[in-house]
Amino acid sequence: MRSGALVDILWGMSLTERITSDLTAAMKARDALRTSVLRMAKSALKNREIDKHAPLDDAEAVKVLQGLLRQREDSARQFEQGHRPELAAKETAEIAVLRTYLPAEMSEGEIAAAVEKAISDTGATSAKDLGKVMKAALASLSASGQAADGKKVNEIARRRLG
Repeated sequence: MRSGALVDILWGMSLTERITSDLTAAMKARDALRTSVLRMAKSALKNREIDKHAPLDDAEAVKVLQGLLRQREDSARQFEQGHRPELAAKETAEIAVLRTYLPAEMSEGEIAAAVEKAISDTGATSAKDLGKVMKAALASLSASGQAADGKKVNEIARRRLG
């Protein structure tokens, strides 16, 4: 979580409101990168809100931002493979801005502990039970309030189940 996030929570500012407020500040400061990223994020949040036909809560907004982050990470990887370092650097800079609005990612150890608990809770014994383990692990991880990458959870669960 970024340093000002706790202050925003205490003052009751939602993630969407914080992005709107920071977009205004970035425009006034003529920060082109931050303005561009926040416009993109605000647009994605608004589109999700329209699809849902209701305002987004912070958990839903975080999911939207995580999706944007994954897109940027994938693009940066592809640009690096395509020998386009200038475009990869731009994507990496956008990733840095987006991460300031997301909760801190869980460590691999914390994810492994959640996977172990899910395995014991579901009684999973083989890779056939991966779906049950993933569902239980992701539910417990999201309840903790921290972000966990589904790919990382899947990798750890697959390794553990054989």
